Amino acid sequence: MKTPENIKALILDMDGVLWRGEEAIGDLPAIFDAIAQRDLKVTLATNNSTRTPDAHLDKLASFGVKLDITQITTSSMALAALIKETFPKGGELYIIGMDGLFEAVEAEGFRAFSGDELPENPVAVVAGMDWEMDYQKIANASLFIQKGVPFYATNPDKTYPAPEGLMPGAGTLLAAIETASGGTPIVAGKPGPYLFQLAMQKMGISPAETLMVGDRLETDVLGGQNARCKTALVLSGVTTRERGEAWHPKMDILAENLTEVLKVIKD
Repeated sequence: MKTPENIKALILDMDGVLWRGEEAIGDLPAIFDAIAQRDLKVTLATNNSTRTPDAHLDKLASFGVKLDITQITTSSMALAALIKETFPKGGELYIIGMDGLFEAVEAEGFRAFSGDELPENPVAVVAGMDWEMDYQKIANASLFIQKGVPFYATNPDKTYPAPEGLMPGAGTLLAAIETASGGTPIVAGKPGPYLFQLAMQKMGISPAETLMVGDRLETDVLGGQNARCKTALVLSGVTTRERGEAWHPKMDILAENLTEVLKVIKD
């Protein structure tokens, strides 16, 4: 692997890169101090659609790291921005999701409906992770989609890691809606490029100057490659070295953790 040059910004995944559950990976204050000392711009980008940006900042603060809210980009924010491009005047949305998704779409001027509260003229059905997913929500979303209402989703992650093992993710819920409706969602999060493009736009940086650091091949690395960024896979999350070495096209950096990534791009 050739060491990437001219890196001016980092897009960092969170879980598996910065922490595992409630445990920090490495000395996070020292890591972010090193990033700042090298004048690297940084955005944290996650497919987690359940948390608000403030909730992510609170978790970072619990590890001793202080960032600005503009340095957080979630799949919910990407989805809201994507829908805003299509429906600049806003409108009604039927949503399957959590606080992070509701806050994001409402910030873009949309009216959010969920559960048994149904919109009269929805411009889109929007789905993300929802701990309270039930049959009626699937049915409501499916009926709207069957009537031709556009279908959007935050992310396709089938699972997420938990102490008990791999738990059902947003992609599992999407599969139920897709099966019932026959529709295929427009996905805003990884591995699509839009989440990364939004992050780079906020930083004013080009893909050639950006290194995406993640722990998942099918979302982080593939998404970074789809956005034409340079990519780094860290082994501090869910991916083994064997799987990383077998991935094609090759990522630019394969390292044990974020600290090692920074050493590789030091010069």
